[in-house]
Amino acid sequence: MPEPPTVTGTILIVDDDQITREGLGAILERSGFGVAQASHGSEALSYLYCNPAPSLILLDMMMPRMDGWNFLEHFRMNAAWEEIPIIIMTGMRIASDEWAESLGAAGLLKKPFDESELIKPVRELC
Repeated sequence: MPEPPTVTGTILIVDDDQITREGLGAILERSGFGVAQASHGSEALSYLYCNPAPSLILLDMMMPRMDGWNFLEHFRMNAAWEEIPIIIMTGMRIASDEWAESLGAAGLLKKPFDESELIKPVRELC
């Protein structure tokens, strides 16, 4: 029987769509990662204040209550989090790698994306 994959860190998934969060969570857990979930930016900030820092944040930009832009604004105010990489996930067709970089993100995943497109940058950043 093969060994289970090695857990390499927790990934915080921030997306308002529950099915997306659960689907991404299942893929990441199968790949050996721990997963935490938040349904909007303020819930993600609460997670960050109350838990050990995740290895990576997967951030949707279009969310109710607190969107990705507002989350990033608050996130950047805390120097303790500056080493946590963020991959932006968005369905916005005009999004580009340069745009994501200008927001301080380590990467961009354009929705819809497949499992291999997700796992490769996650492994690189974790």
